Amino acid sequence: MINDEAQRFVDEASGEAPVRGFLHRAESSRDGFLVLTHGAGGNCNAPLLLALADKFAASGFSTLRCDLPFRQRRPHGPPSPSDAKHDQDGLRRAVELMKKQFAGRAFLGGVSYGGRQASMLVAAELTLVEGLLLLSYPLHPPGRPAQLRTAHFPSLRTPILFVSGTRDAFGSIAELESAIKLISAPTKLVPIEDAGHSLLQKSNREELPETVVREFGTFFSHPFAKRARKDGHPK
Repeated sequence: MINDEAQRFVDEASGEAPVRGFLHRAESSRDGFLVLTHGAGGNCNAPLLLALADKFAASGFSTLRCDLPFRQRRPHGPPSPSDAKHDQDGLRRAVELMKKQFAGRAFLGGVSYGGRQASMLVAAELTLVEGLLLLSYPLHPPGRPAQLRTAHFPSLRTPILFVSGTRDAFGSIAELESAIKLISAPTKLVPIEDAGHSLLQKSNREELPETVVREFGTFFSHPFAKRARKDGHPK
């Protein structure tokens, strides 16, 4: 179900990666904005994104939940390895468009595959945003813990808030804690008890969005998160 108060957001400028989604506009966005995207099996209307976008907008962050380019081309099915670059181009374009509309700090986030693409983009473009929100980061394929998706972690220089379920088959809390040590930028990992890779479930439907927005506000209110940075800093 699409929030009636969200505004359809479409940009298909020639030569640019298309951006399509829905904008949840805060009454006052002086604190900044957030671009938020989905995982490999979903789209921007995923219940988790809807719930988070509403909560973030209510807290003062205008939020764009957007479909990655691969999902715009294919309504169903997972992305292919060749989609990654184009999906990152779409996220970059979404951030650039939001910067034209909103002042304040820029944040980028995503669920699973979307978060991975966001982090890879920011590892290469260090000043694109002031912070990352990575939900259910897919540390490795289920059952294959040796296939870590962390090659870009040492290049990250942007503060990152991780949120992950304690029953996530794509990476345990202990595995994430170990992997995050590769990142020189400030980080925080928020475990969600008894949640799997999807995070949102009946038992936490009300609590989870509130927890994520509260942790986000606390973490990114720290002075280190208010400065765009080019070099790594101790956690």
